[in-house]
Amino acid sequence: MKQESTRNTSYTVDCEDYVHVVKFNPFDSGDSCSLIAYGGNNYVVVGTCRFQEEDAEVEGMQYKTLRTFHHGIRVDAIAWSPETRLDAIPPQIRFCTAASDRKLRLFTSDLQDKNEFKTFDGHSDYINDLVFAPNEGQEIASVSDDHTCRVWDLEGNEKAHFVLRSSGMSVCWHPEEAFKLMVAEKNGTIRFYDLITQQAILSLECEQTPLMSADWCLKNTFKIGAVAGSDWLIWDITRSSYPQDKRPVHVDRARLFRWSRVNENLFATTGYPGKTTTQLLVHHLGHPQPILTGTAAVGSGLTWHRTLPLCAVGGDHKIFFWVTEM
Repeated sequence: MKQESTRNTSYTVDCEDYVHVVKFNPFDSGDSCSLIAYGGNNYVVVGTCRFQEEDAEVEGMQYKTLRTFHHGIRVDAIAWSPETRLDAIPPQIRFCTAASDRKLRLFTSDLQDKNEFKTFDGHSDYINDLVFAPNEGQEIASVSDDHTCRVWDLEGNEKAHFVLRSSGMSVCWHPEEAFKLMVAEKNGTIRFYDLITQQAILSLECEQTPLMSADWCLKNTFKIGAVAGSDWLIWDITRSSYPQDKRPVHVDRARLFRWSRVNENLFATTGYPGKTTTQLLVHHLGHPQPILTGTAAVGSGLTWHRTLPLCAVGGDHKIFFWVTEM
């Protein structure tokens, strides 16, 4: 693992294929290393990372591949299960993927002999995002271009079905609000659904389109962030259904929005892939300008480390990591 000064990448990991999506495990897996999964054209790789920012004995970064899972088709989204444990005997790895064939695949492995996967059918168009129920991990929610949000059990049975007014772009489940689901639509509306009554209980408006990505702040349940058009937008849901703060950031349209998991004022956005380089911007609500600008050759995916102010983006045969200040 080399530390690169060019384009201010803190670290990189070389991969065998183009990385379409990358995801740190947001849950405690009982191990001092962080789990990370990334998806290529037909496989998912699960590995562990350890950084010098958390362990003085590590020089730069240590990365180790635990297992490569054959997927057979391009991976578009990955969600980790809170049931993933590295300290169990045997260990359990569980994650779910969305792929370009409109199917979800649930993988369960003990990193030895047991490697299972189940396929969930139901969506009739491209799946844009998915998430596990954050506390027990017994359900998975997914959103699609077919104008639905669906909630599944681990056998692939549909437990709930919400009809949307446009493509579902992001779905979030907050550990402190386990009976609510946040769904962001491409038409600029973000709705919260009560999973008990299966009714919409609150909606937020961007007043601009297309909304491409939204996220629910882990450290403050009242904060929602999104990117729409070329702007980022922030809501405090106790104050208004319209954004309290917004700023233009990406000239060529913004693509992804992710809150840091360690600081409620820190978040990252990416520009649209397809240009020669993709811009990653890290923002702090106390600063008028981005506090970090990174570029990656055709980057895709965006994920924050569970306990460090460190984010990662996938790219051409590489994962790029940036460490930022709090």
